[in-house]
Amino acid sequence: MSTLDRARCSLKAHPMALDAAIAAGVLACMVAGSFAVPHGAKGVTWGVRVPDPLGLVLMTLAAAALVLRRRFPKSVLAVTGTASLVESLTGDPRAPVAMAAVVALYTVAATTDRTTTWRVGLLTMTVLTAAAMLAGPMPWYAQENLGLLAWTGIGATAGDAVRSRRAVVQAIRERAERAERTREEEARRRVAEERLRIARDLHDVVAHHIALVNVQAGVAAHVMDRRPDQAKEALAHVREASRSALDELRATVGLLRQSGDPEAPTEPAPGLSRLDELAGTFRSAGLPVEVARTDHGTELPAAVDLAAYRCIQEALTNVRKHAGAEARAEVSVVRVGGSIEVTVVDDGAGTGAPGDGGGHGLLGMRERVSAVGGTLTTGPRHGGGFRVHAILPVTTRKTAPGETA
Repeated sequence: MSTLDRARCSLKAHPMALDAAIAAGVLACMVAGSFAVPHGAKGVTWGVRVPDPLGLVLMTLAAAALVLRRRFPKSVLAVTGTASLVESLTGDPRAPVAMAAVVALYTVAATTDRTTTWRVGLLTMTVLTAAAMLAGPMPWYAQENLGLLAWTGIGATAGDAVRSRRAVVQAIRERAERAERTREEEARRRVAEERLRIARDLHDVVAHHIALVNVQAGVAAHVMDRRPDQAKEALAHVREASRSALDELRATVGLLRQSGDPEAPTEPAPGLSRLDELAGTFRSAGLPVEVARTDHGTELPAAVDLAAYRCIQEALTNVRKHAGAEARAEVSVVRVGGSIEVTVVDDGAGTGAPGDGGGHGLLGMRERVSAVGGTLTTGPRHGGGFRVHAILPVTTRKTAPGETA
C-alpha cells in the first residue's frame, strides 16, 4: 500500500480530523481573500488591508461550524449562510465568508436526496444573492453579487453529482454481491442434488448386492458340510455379486474424482436391457422371479431407463428382505401410449413392510421416478403381498431455465 493510500485510509477512519483540516483550509483561504482590494485604482489589487473585527469573527465562526458538517449538514448550512448574509449586508469591502456556505451547501447536496438539494440550494442562492443586491453596500449589478449566485450553484451541483456517483457505485456493488450470492446458492443446490443422486445410486447398489451376498453366504454356511457342491455354487454367486457391486461402486465413486485423477469407467449405466440378468441374480439367491415384457422395440432415455431398472432392483431387494422365504415375485414392463408401466408384485407373508426401520428404499424410488416426470404407487396387495407400480414417460420433458426437476 502506497503512502497516499495509507493517508486516504487514515482520513476515512477519522472523518472529524478531515473536516477540521478542511475547516482550517477554508479559514486560511477566507483570511487570505480578505486582503484583496476589489475596487483599487487598477481593478482588483492586493494590499495590506486588515479585515474588520466583525469580518474576522464571522469567518472564524463559519469555519468552526464546518467541523460538524457531516453530523449536522443543514444546521451548519444555516450557520454559515447566516454569517455570509450578515457579511454581505455590512462588509465594505466584503470578506469571502460565503466560501464556508458553499462548502456547507455541497455537504447538504452530497448527503441528502435531490429534492432536498433543489429546495435548499435555491433557497440559499436566492436569499444570499437577493440580500446582497437589494440591501448590500454595493450596486446590485456588482460582480460580487453575481459571484454569490454562481458559487452557491456550483456547490449544490457538485454535491449532487457526488451523491449520484456514490449511489451508482453502491448499486453496482450490491448487484455484484447479489450475483455472487446467487452463484453460491446455485452451486450449493447443484452439490446437494448431486449428493442426493449419488446417495441413491449407492443405496441401490449396496442394498441389492449385499442382500444377495448375505443370502448366498448363509446358504453356503448351511450346506457346507453336507452338500459341498451346492456350497461351492453359492460361493460362486457370492463372488459374482460382490464383483458386480465393486464395479458399480467404482463407476459411482468415479464421479467424485478430481480432474487430475484417472478417468472413471465408461461402462453405460444399467437399464432394462439387463433385466433378465437382474432377475437371474435373484433366482440364484432363492427368490423365484417371473418377468413379462411388452415393451420390445421401445427406446427409452437414459434417465428413464436407469430409473426403471433401479425401481425393479430395489423392489426385488425388498421382496427378498421382507416378504419371507417362500415368497415369489412377478415383474412386468408394459408400454402404454407414451408411458412405460413397471410393476413388481409378490405374494409374501412377511411382517415388515419395505422401508420399515428407517430404510430409504421407497423414498429413493419415489425421488428417481419424480425426477424423470413419472409417478410411483406402492402399498400392500389385497390377500397378501406388496405391489410397486411406476409410470414413466417414454420421453423426458426438458427443464425450463430457472426450473428445477
